[in-house]
Amino acid sequence: MTQDAVTAVVDRYRRFSEDEAPGRSAVYANWAERVADDTAVAAALARIPETRRQPPLVFAVMRLLGAPLDDVDAWASWVTAHADAIVEECGRRSVQTNEPLRCAALLPALALIEGPIALLEVGVSAGLCLYPDRYSYRYHREEIVAVDPVDGPSRVVLDSDLQGHPDLHMPQIVWRAGIDLSPLDARRAQDRDWLTGLVWPGEEGRLERIEGALDIAAADPPLLVAGDGAEALPTLAAQAPAGATLVVTTPGVLAHVPRGHRAAVIDAARGGRQVDHPRRARPARRLDAAPRARAGRIRARSRWRGARGGRPSRGVGGVASGIVSDGAVA
Repeated sequence: MTQDAVTAVVDRYRRFSEDEAPGRSAVYANWAERVADDTAVAAALARIPETRRQPPLVFAVMRLLGAPLDDVDAWASWVTAHADAIVEECGRRSVQTNEPLRCAALLPALALIEGPIALLEVGVSAGLCLYPDRYSYRYHREEIVAVDPVDGPSRVVLDSDLQGHPDLHMPQIVWRAGIDLSPLDARRAQDRDWLTGLVWPGEEGRLERIEGALDIAAADPPLLVAGDGAEALPTLAAQAPAGATLVVTTPGVLAHVPRGHRAAVIDAARGGRQVDHPRRARPARRLDAAPRARAGRIRARSRWRGARGGRPSRGVGGVASGIVSDGAVA
């Protein structure tokens, strides 16, 4: 640990306390402000590897380890007393936020595809974005457009603002699979605790949504593979059933992959249909600029709002973004 590391922690956490946490989590805003103002706490966090010092990751680890939430002075004392455990746990964790609300942007794009779909996600976490056909949707424009699973409304309801008039109907998903460096199992208590712990205090509506989605995934687990997306994708894609259109998605993930490796993931998705699979009956669907325009513009809604002008967080919205399919990235 160096003084430069401490200074970097102070700067990063002050920005977080001023720009990111307000309006979203009072607990995290208070914690980050204390880090910026308390040299002992900042020094403890400076021991964490630089790539693992993100406030949402560090704070989630602290909550997992039992940090007190209500008294910031007690919390600061707890941090310095448990610094070794915090450093060790942060070193083996990563932010694996799995937000099913991203499916609200995914659904209009999937609705462009006729027939059965084999859905494969890179950066899958626990696979909660592999179930767009199991959630209910309420799209808000002049009127509310409701879309429900074929067997009736879901306990997980995704609210979004909608611009345009895309075709909205449930896709026919017949196969679900995903790749992650460290996939999470929705049936495993420890993995559920970590995923729900990544929800910031104050995001109660989001916590309920993720808990409901975890139950859906646990009842019908997807095929999850541990590995690098670019390397593992062709082999996993070859397992997709014959007659289904393979759609590879990266909701909320691809933008965080380093540019050089991002190209490798895209190339692997584009080449996924070149693997030896003679039973394959349907080619992968190209989602190019024209169908993207028909998909409309989606902005996610939630009970919590971002600090800037009351607008929802960009982390769960987008324009049907993150679709990767044989030759196109939308």
